[in-house]
Amino acid sequence: MKLLGISGTIAGSKTGIVVQKVLEEVRANFPEAEVEYLDLKQYDVQFCDGRDPSKYEGDTKRVIDIVSSADFYLIGTPVFQGSLSGALKNLFDLVPVSAFRHKVMGFIATGGTYQHYLVIENQLKPIAGYFRAFVAPGSVYAHNDHFQNNQIVDEDVLERIRGLARELVMMQKGLKQG
Repeated sequence: MKLLGISGTIAGSKTGIVVQKVLEEVRANFPEAEVEYLDLKQYDVQFCDGRDPSKYEGDTKRVIDIVSSADFYLIGTPVFQGSLSGALKNLFDLVPVSAFRHKVMGFIATGGTYQHYLVIENQLKPIAGYFRAFVAPGSVYAHNDHFQNNQIVDEDVLERIRGLARELVMMQKGLKQG
C-alpha cells in the first residue's frame, strides 16, 4: 500500500510543505502504509511531446515510473493564474492514463486568494474523473495567510490535513478489501 505524495510545482515551497504535512500524518497514524514524496523541483522533467511514455529517458522516465508504481496519491499544486501548475499538468500528460485508473487521489492546493480553492473542484477533480480515479471527498486548500515562517499555523487547515490523511488511507484500505 504505497502512497505517493506529489508536489506538482518547480517553484515555491508552500505546496510541498502541505503535501509533506499530510504524509507525516499518514506515517504517524498508519504505519502499514509505505509513503513516498515526489518533489518535481528535484527532477529535470521533459515537456510532454505526445510520444509513448516508455520512450522517455532520464529524469522523465524515472518520474513516470515513480508515479506509475504507486497505489494511491496525494497531489498538490500551487494555483497560478487561476489554474493548476504547468508542471503538474505536464506530469498528468506524461503518465499513462492507465496508471491512475481505479486508484485513490487526494488533492491539496495553495494560493494567494481565497477563491483559488475552486481549482480543486473545477480542475483537479475532473482530471481525476478522466483518469477513472477515486477521489477523496475532503481536500486541503492553504492560503498564504495560513503560514508563518514556512509553518502551517491555521488550526482549520491542520484539521483538514488530518482528515485528508485518514480519508486517503481508509479509502485505499476499502479498495484493497473489496
